[in-house]
Amino acid sequence: MREVLSSLDIGSSKIKLVVAEILNGNTNILCALDEPSRGVKKSEIVNPDEVEYAIKKILKRAEENLGIKINKMLISVSENACEFSIGEAQIDITEDGEVTSTGIQKIIQQSVKGNIPQGNEIVTIIPIKYKVDDITVPNPKGAKGTSLQVKTVIVTVPKRDIYVIAKVLEKCGCEVVDVMTPSIGSFYANKDYLLSKSESLVNDNTGVIIDIGSDTINIGVINKGIIVNNKVLQIGGNLVEQDIAFIYKLDVEKAKELKEKFALANKRNANPKTNMEVVNTLGEKVAINQYEVTEVVMSRLHEILNMAKNEINYLTKKEISYIIITGGLSEFKGFTYEVESVFGPLAKIGKINIVGVRDNKYACSVGMIKYFDEKLKLRDREYSMFNQEELETLSGNGKNKNNDSVINKVFGIFFDN
Repeated sequence: MREVLSSLDIGSSKIKLVVAEILNGNTNILCALDEPSRGVKKSEIVNPDEVEYAIKKILKRAEENLGIKINKMLISVSENACEFSIGEAQIDITEDGEVTSTGIQKIIQQSVKGNIPQGNEIVTIIPIKYKVDDITVPNPKGAKGTSLQVKTVIVTVPKRDIYVIAKVLEKCGCEVVDVMTPSIGSFYANKDYLLSKSESLVNDNTGVIIDIGSDTINIGVINKGIIVNNKVLQIGGNLVEQDIAFIYKLDVEKAKELKEKFALANKRNANPKTNMEVVNTLGEKVAINQYEVTEVVMSRLHEILNMAKNEINYLTKKEISYIIITGGLSEFKGFTYEVESVFGPLAKIGKINIVGVRDNKYACSVGMIKYFDEKLKLRDREYSMFNQEELETLSGNGKNKNNDSVINKVFGIFFDN
């Protein structure tokens, strides 16, 4: 079966949609789109009707690109009120004394019991450690023994956060296959890059993923490849645009254009002799100097990054071995210099080495697909969000087929209904 998956990252500034095929461990991008977001503030849906409108627009564009409708989706959910807990369970190995994927699924399910706060819903369950007859094994599948133990990290969020977005997707004709937090997606988007540096860097150490959005910053602490804590800061890249708009008396859209096409993140390469002429809100023509506007940008970025740096000290007392910074703002020209000035050589800009999504604004969307694929492998299961006729259409050999869809039980692909 061809494994083709789709994901949707609903941000405050942009909605990002990615459709990808996983083949022989490689991620091949079939479609990657973004659309201006509506009805979202501080990463939370405040106007479902506006969000529905924006999602329908991007789904229509995807359909035009692919030739088929998307009616199943992985989604990210705000981690503003995310909670972490530890689960443990033990079962007897009954199937000929060998651990199977069914046994692994069963014990993970049992580790959840009594660990879901009232009013919350599971986002994901991440195995920390398996033991077969008290012997720790990285992957118990196929191991021989009499008992299997597991310790897991259980991530939950308020039910409302999931059900609001699920309802919106239902109105758009899409069913939610699985949900996860942005930090999980951002980490998995960069996991291969980290592993290429050193497997022990990921598997034996503690790191941090920082995803800078337009009005929030998601900080996730990763211990031995597992997210164990997080924090959402209520600030983001739009403060840079607001500063430019205020100082130079520009409307926000003009300030955003100035930020993206003219200013730099660090004044090291800014040219004091380069100017850009714009018309301000008073109708006056003004010449904006690249060095001066870069100083404005740099001052705000320095503040934002230092706030993230200080928060890390509250999230973990462990020694940090790596810091990955991602999100659309990380594509800012000269951003590497500013990151180094705040964090030192420990921090790097995220890298997504996949043709079609090299921009870090797609980090969460790509990472969700990679993480979901890893869960499928754990279950020894094949899955595609498109049927055979639709897959043939993707290959250019079939006709479009529209299927009605309803919301599945959230997390249903991991736990059978």
